Amino acid sequence: MPDQAPTEDAQFVDTTAGEAPRFTPRGEPMITGINRIGLWSLYMKEVRRFLKVQTQTIWAPAVTTLLFLVIFSVALGRGGREVLGVPFSSFVAPGLIVMGMMQNAFANSSFSLLSGKIQGTIIDLLMPPLSEGELMTGIIAAAVTRAVMVGGAVSLAMVLWPGVNLGIAAPWAIIWFGLMGAIMLALMGLLTSIWSEKFDHNAAITNFVIAPLSLLSGTFYVIDNLAEVFQLVSRANPFFYVISGFRYGFLGESDIGVGAAPVVTAAIGLGVFNLLFAILVYRVLKSGWKIKD
Repeated sequence: MPDQAPTEDAQFVDTTAGEAPRFTPRGEPMITGINRIGLWSLYMKEVRRFLKVQTQTIWAPAVTTLLFLVIFSVALGRGGREVLGVPFSSFVAPGLIVMGMMQNAFANSSFSLLSGKIQGTIIDLLMPPLSEGELMTGIIAAAVTRAVMVGGAVSLAMVLWPGVNLGIAAPWAIIWFGLMGAIMLALMGLLTSIWSEKFDHNAAITNFVIAPLSLLSGTFYVIDNLAEVFQLVSRANPFFYVISGFRYGFLGESDIGVGAAPVVTAAIGLGVFNLLFAILVYRVLKSGWKIKD
């Protein structure tokens, strides 16, 4: 038979008469809406990555956080000292739980893209048919999952520690502030992962941004003990609202303000902050800065 010139997109469309096309024409997406299979696969990949070394990623943070409780309880909690009407150990325990959750959410998401850039496997995340929103959602969801697991492990260690009473006063505050804190740090970790070019950059953000904001957020004290200037600085720290709101869920008291109204206001504010932060991170990821250039 004589050769025939191929028609446009012949390699994609079967032009046999009477039959429906077998392939989508060039330029038309084959996957519309949310790529649920791809999103779930990315999420499971990220979860399995940290579960393979769960001794380091789940249980080690619980032991480290428990050491904080032991040290500060021995140093400051003797003599029946009370803060917000409860023993010092019960006061500091909720803050340590959510601090561990936030730090590990950051650690998980800040490693995802950075490891790919350093090892040369970033293409494995960019080539699959995943949108920027799906890529971001999968990484953030895995980081929140790790945060919840760490929070559960730390809570178990706290419950078993003598002198700690983790009664639940407002379950909604525990869930909301715990999730908002984990999402906030997961977003911060993803942005750090996009910006970083080596592990030193990641460590710099951890040591000079995350650690100071965590330790100076009212985890071990109430901000009423500070001078007015430092109280204002503390109230400008979003970590403060996460930790104080999470503590309110256990104790029914916080240093955000008197009663439940200030806590509800802080909860709404954190939600709005995370929404705006997520939009920023999405725009940076979509631009391809430091990833596709």
